[in-house]
Amino acid sequence: MQQRNLGPFSVSAIGLGCMNLSHAYGAPVSAEQGERVLLAALDAGVTLFDTATLYGFGANETLVGRVLKQHRSRFTLASKCGMQGVDVNGDGKLVRVIDGRPATLRQTCEDSLRRLQTDVIDLYYLHRWDKKVPIEDSVGALADLVRAGKIRSIGLSEVSAATLRKAHAVHPIAAVQTEYSLWTRNPEIAVLDACRELGAAFVAFSPVARGFLCGELRDVSTLDAKDIRRAMPRFAPDAYAANLALLDDYQAIARDVGCTPAQLALAWLLHKAEHIIPIPGTTSVAHLQDDLGAVDVRLDVATMARLDALINERTVVGSRYNAQSASEVDTETFEDRAA
Repeated sequence: MQQRNLGPFSVSAIGLGCMNLSHAYGAPVSAEQGERVLLAALDAGVTLFDTATLYGFGANETLVGRVLKQHRSRFTLASKCGMQGVDVNGDGKLVRVIDGRPATLRQTCEDSLRRLQTDVIDLYYLHRWDKKVPIEDSVGALADLVRAGKIRSIGLSEVSAATLRKAHAVHPIAAVQTEYSLWTRNPEIAVLDACRELGAAFVAFSPVARGFLCGELRDVSTLDAKDIRRAMPRFAPDAYAANLALLDDYQAIARDVGCTPAQLALAWLLHKAEHIIPIPGTTSVAHLQDDLGAVDVRLDVATMARLDALINERTVVGSRYNAQSASEVDTETFEDRAA
């Protein structure tokens, strides 16, 4: 597996986003299937595993910890804090809460270490910037965790270039994680270049556009009732029908290159810049192996230009998040830039 730099670590050029095994796209897979996927990734040379306190309200960290603890020296472990499940109403039902207060982050780290069955987390992200707390305060708390030996490096998720710079002034930021794919180009506005300037890796989540670029999801009515894509404007029936019109030409490019649609999406990211590390997620060993094949795909300048012209912020219909989710992130948008 090719390697890329992530803060002080050298990791596989494609990592594994573990969220899908426990969270977000309908009912989670069995523990046995989750174990198969994690171990298959490790055996295939993946050395970056990405989880979070939020995923399955701790269930994903528990799975990763149980399955991978005996292999801990073989990979870089990333998790996230600042967004977790809280029993807000005292009824035993956990609700997603964004909380970046230093005391909360310290406690969340202790909980994560226990679930992950490790003494230290290699890369610990602030999952969302809690806008009620200065970013300097949240990052300062994470810097204390570095000094205490609880975590080795600090990351941020879904932040703007301006917020990244404020955070980096408090403590070096090893990585920024944000959605990035052919159909989500927001990082190209500013944060991708800011990461390069500051020496931070850019970790691209949802690199196959939440399944769209795999070409297999043709009917959004088949999505599970609890699938988070149901709340995303791009997956609304009319918008998705318009976006499907892009797929025939996209799949034709994949055929011309001699790769699968998923591999094409990942290869595009790998060719964009050396500091980009995509972390596709999957519940299938076959899909995992397909994704990892992207490291062997070569795209020439003409093919990159064809892809850029076909699927971009002007040709995709619908926003990536609904109004509520958009209010919770700090990323630049093309709409703001136009205004």
